[in-house]
Amino acid sequence: MNIIIVGAGLTGTELAKRLISEKNDVVIIDNDEEIVRHISNRLDCMVIEADGNSLETLEEAGIAKADALVMLTNSDEVNMITCSLVDAVYPKVTKIARVRNYEYHLNRYNTLAQHASSFSDKSRPLYGIDFMVYPDMEAAKAVIQAVEHGAVTDVLTFENSEYEIMRVVVEKGSRLDGQQVQNLRSFIEKPFLLVYLEQQEQASLPVGSTVIHAEDCLGILAKRTDMKEFLELCGSELKELRKIALVGAGHIGTLIAEQLVKKTTATKMPKLFGSLRKVKREFVIIEKNAQRAQIAAEKFPSVSVFKGDATDEGFIAEEGLASYDLIISATHNHELNMVVSAYMKSLGVKKTISLVASGGFAEIARNIGVDVAVPIKDTVVDTIIGHLRGKSVTGVHSVSDGDLEIIEYVISETSNLVGKAIKDIANPGMFLVLLVKGENSSEFIIPSGNTVLNKGDRLVLICNMEETHNVLAYFGDSNE
Repeated sequence: MNIIIVGAGLTGTELAKRLISEKNDVVIIDNDEEIVRHISNRLDCMVIEADGNSLETLEEAGIAKADALVMLTNSDEVNMITCSLVDAVYPKVTKIARVRNYEYHLNRYNTLAQHASSFSDKSRPLYGIDFMVYPDMEAAKAVIQAVEHGAVTDVLTFENSEYEIMRVVVEKGSRLDGQQVQNLRSFIEKPFLLVYLEQQEQASLPVGSTVIHAEDCLGILAKRTDMKEFLELCGSELKELRKIALVGAGHIGTLIAEQLVKKTTATKMPKLFGSLRKVKREFVIIEKNAQRAQIAAEKFPSVSVFKGDATDEGFIAEEGLASYDLIISATHNHELNMVVSAYMKSLGVKKTISLVASGGFAEIARNIGVDVAVPIKDTVVDTIIGHLRGKSVTGVHSVSDGDLEIIEYVISETSNLVGKAIKDIANPGMFLVLLVKGENSSEFIIPSGNTVLNKGDRLVLICNMEETHNVLAYFGDSNE
C-alpha cells in the first residue's frame, strides 16, 4: 500500500514504523524542521518538510496514487479540512483523521444517524473522512475495561464473545513456577489457550517444551467466568474495588468519570469474573486545576470533587487516599501519571491504573509497580492499522510492546482458507488461530485441528508483528 501520513509526532512515527515493517510505501509530512530531520534519520521512507494541508504538497507526496491518507496533526480542524479537500479531488483515497474534540465526533454520529439514507455506500463520507479516530475515547474504554476486571492486569475483549485474553504474571510461589507449557492442562480443567509468553522482556508464541518461571507473563485466552481460577493459579490476589479515586478531570478523565458514575449509580454491577450483583461504590475525582475541578463538580453533582494535588503528602493524608482500593491516574501528563500511581501503590493503595504514552512506557510503569498501564499512542495506532488492513481485517491489537499482534479477521469467499481445516493451514511459529465464529453462529469457539473454515467465519489469531503481512497474504486477500 501507498500511505501518506501528515503529522510526525509520537503516533505518526509509531504508525510509520509499523507500516514500513509490513513493506508498505510510506511518506511522512511535517512542518517542523527538527522533527523532519530526526525522522529522516530513523525511518526508511520519504519525509517532506511542509504543511500537509496543501494540495500541492500532497500531490508532490503522491496523493494521486496513494491508497490512504492519515491526518495526525495537532489541529482537529486541519485534519478534517484536509480530508475534505482530498476527498473532493481524489475520492478513491481512504481518509483517516485523528480528532480529539468530542463534539466533532458527536455531531458526526448524530448526522449519520439522522440522515442514514443520504449516506449510503455510494455517497461520499461525511466531512470526506472515511474513519474518524477519537484517541481519548479509545483510552477511556481501555481504562473502564480494566476497572471492570478488577484492575488486576491487561485484558483484551472481543465483541459479542465471552472469551477474552488476559496478561497474567506468574508470582513467586505459584504452582506454575518451573512447569513446562505442555503440562498446563494438568493444572486446570477449564477450556483455555496459552496465547503468548513474555520471558526476560522477550515475547513469543508458545512452545510445549518452554519452562515457565516466576515473573514470566502469560497471555491466557479463556472465558471471563473462568479467569478467576487462572489468576489464582498464577498467584494473583483478587479484591473487590469499592473505593475509587480518579486523578485528572481533563478530556479523558471526564470520559472515564461519565462511565464510572453510570456504573456506580446503577442498581446492579458486574461481579468480578461472574454474574450481576448489587454493589455500592465510592467514587471521587481529584483535579489540581481550579477551573477543571469546578467544571467536574458541576457535571457530576453526585461525586465528591477535590481541588488538590495527588502528589502532596498533606492532601493525601487529609483525604485518606492510601485507604482506597483503586487510584486511576488520567492526567495529560503521562510521566506524572506513572509517578502518582507508583507512589500511591507504595502507600498501600491496592490497585492502580495509569495512562501512559506508549507500550514502552507501559512496561516501565509495570516495573515500578503500576498494575495496569494504558498506552494511548498504541491504542490509536492499532485502530488506524485496523482500518488500513483491508475489509477482511476488522480489528488489530498489539501486545507485548508491539512484538505480537492479535488480528480479528473475516474470511471472504475468495480467501485461501475457505473449506480448509485448521490443521491444513497451520504454520507453526508463523501464526496461531485462537477463536472461530461461524457466519451463522452466535458464539466463538476455541477451534480444534479438525475445525473447517468457511466463508463469513470470523477468526481471532495471533502472529509476530513482522509476519503480519505474510500471514494475510497467505490467507489470500491481504490489503484488498
